[in-house]
Amino acid sequence: MKVESRIFEIITVFFFIAGIVYTVLTREVVGVVGLFLTGGLSLIIGTYFRFVSRRLEARPEDNPDAEVSDGAGDVGFFSPGSYWPITVAGAAAILGVGLAFFYAWLIVIGVIVVLLAAGGLVFEYHIRPSEH
Repeated sequence: MKVESRIFEIITVFFFIAGIVYTVLTREVVGVVGLFLTGGLSLIIGTYFRFVSRRLEARPEDNPDAEVSDGAGDVGFFSPGSYWPITVAGAAAILGVGLAFFYAWLIVIGVIVVLLAAGGLVFEYHIRPSEH
């Protein structure tokens, strides 16, 4: 995760420098706020990756002398199929449309469906092939 944290730290520096230059040259408020908020958000992500990288063992991506074959093998367990992610996306779309047009009834439906879909996604039970 050190590589990822370094990328976001570089992006953070770029956005803060771009924000300063943009402030001096234009004195336009919206762009300045956007650049500094983008820099702050990338700083949050980079800091999180840096913090997590201290807790994990070194990966082949973090070693500059690593070979491609060092990353071979199982990556992890992934669900063979689930309908919950598309349900969450659809529910978020309903909620977004309700918020965009400010239909209170659609916002209520969207919030309920988002909560149900997120609960379904979190508490989903999968039988692994070895458990048959």
